[in-house]
Amino acid sequence: MKLKLTLLFTVAFFLMVACEPEEGADKILLNGTIITMDENQPEAEAIAIRDNRILAVGDEATVSGYETENTEVIDLNGQFATPGLMEGHGHFTGIGNAGLQLDLLNVGSWQEIVDMVEEAVEEAEDGELIRGRGWHQDDWDTAPQRQIGDLPHHEKLSAVSPDNPVVLTHASGHMSFANEYAINMAGVDADSPDPDGGEIVKDEQGNPAGPFRQTAQGLLSDVNDLWDPDFDEVVEKATLEAASNGITTVQDAGTSMDDIERLTELAGNAEIDVRLWVMARDNNENLSDGLPHFAGEIENNPYFTVGGIKKAIDGALGTHGAWKLEPYEDNPESTGFNTTPLDEIIEAGELALEHDLQLGVHAIGDRGNRETLDIYEDLFNEHGVADEDLRWRIEHAQHLHPDDIPRFEELDVVASMQAVHATSDGPWVLRRLGEERAEEGAYVWRTLLDQGTVIVNGTDAPVERINPLASLHASITREMDDGEYFFPEQTKTREEALRSYTLDAAYAIFMEDELGSLTEGKLADITVFDQNLMEVSEDEFKDAEVTYTIVGGDVIYRR
Repeated sequence: MKLKLTLLFTVAFFLMVACEPEEGADKILLNGTIITMDENQPEAEAIAIRDNRILAVGDEATVSGYETENTEVIDLNGQFATPGLMEGHGHFTGIGNAGLQLDLLNVGSWQEIVDMVEEAVEEAEDGELIRGRGWHQDDWDTAPQRQIGDLPHHEKLSAVSPDNPVVLTHASGHMSFANEYAINMAGVDADSPDPDGGEIVKDEQGNPAGPFRQTAQGLLSDVNDLWDPDFDEVVEKATLEAASNGITTVQDAGTSMDDIERLTELAGNAEIDVRLWVMARDNNENLSDGLPHFAGEIENNPYFTVGGIKKAIDGALGTHGAWKLEPYEDNPESTGFNTTPLDEIIEAGELALEHDLQLGVHAIGDRGNRETLDIYEDLFNEHGVADEDLRWRIEHAQHLHPDDIPRFEELDVVASMQAVHATSDGPWVLRRLGEERAEEGAYVWRTLLDQGTVIVNGTDAPVERINPLASLHASITREMDDGEYFFPEQTKTREEALRSYTLDAAYAIFMEDELGSLTEGKLADITVFDQNLMEVSEDEFKDAEVTYTIVGGDVIYRR
């Protein structure tokens, strides 16, 4: 009898050992509601991670088999996990810089901004630059006492800052406002001509009023050169802002070659916790000199890639800078601005093909989008690459002529559209475009999705805050702050919205084999929320909070 029992226990022991995984997991997440975005296994209860990749996804009992004495186990306690969310169009160093200046987003009046500057002046040395970002004239409850069109005059701002230059960047990034000190420092006066692609807004006497639209912002470069924050601090602030909002990858929409060199060094030293996929934005001479050294991935480092080139063909709707086929409804003398010569964009396309990079062109107005699609089509045909998988992008694609909508699918162009722009811009878009143009071509996600176009989502931070919940909520509701809905027939489903932040966002940068779904073998990037985004009510959606942000199996943020 003892012999039989001994044999039985021996056989059982060897069967148990044979069934155990050869190696255990570094980390296991269990007891959760997990949406994988993998069509072969859409939902799961647990995930095992080893060596920065997903080892197993499935039911809790199976995944727990990978636990060893060295495994860190995270009990999700019923929380909701998704593939790591990807910011599809943000400005990484811009996010960090915004955290070091006056935050003017959602400020209710021009007077409130003047008061904020006055307080900053009291803390500043004479001659020190005061900077702020985020103001938008259409957000103000009360109009400034003195206006030029819909924009304030600098007189009240200049009165509280006589000994300091002040530059306040519009929420869109496509206009700046300067006080008298900064205007004089820039050498701009009544005789200064408008640069190509921009405008110095002038008052009734012909003097600079304070606003500098589009390319005219370049006239303030000597003033802005006074701003020199510590680069490491900028990166640290940007990383924390992304991580605390559940963002595991930032698709950076335009960084200079100088800053790319600095970011490359930091990434090479493992000093950036989130993944960065960067579009180089610089003059073509600098691109031509720098791209041979920096294009592509850092060797053996999945955290940093220079994957594209960025150009801007026009400006923003909010500043009347988007390039239109027909004049603005509320500014009938203007069709906006072409901010970058077409020849320069074509040359950038040649560089993108030469270095095997994607081209992303900022295009907001219907003419800006049409001209961009024309450039893409001509380059594809000229170089015989029309049938190749290039995944060139249009950044924003906010207003399209109906004739151009099918061309996105015909040319396999990715539409990089930030859903929150539709709901934050919605209250004034009808004033800019009129109802007919807005309905048939403004922020038409549903129309693009139905024809098969890939859409990548995001926030354009720091234009908007990098919070993905705002863009996800806008995607599924199109609800504006006033409770009205901006052409709700263009909404996405919840699954489509989540795809635009995960699998489709990964596709948009050729990373769908590594990121975008919770699939065995992929990089272990995971975002965890305290509420189930697929089930929570629309009213409660934006109240969800990020509880974990995990990149490569490392917890980089924990609430």
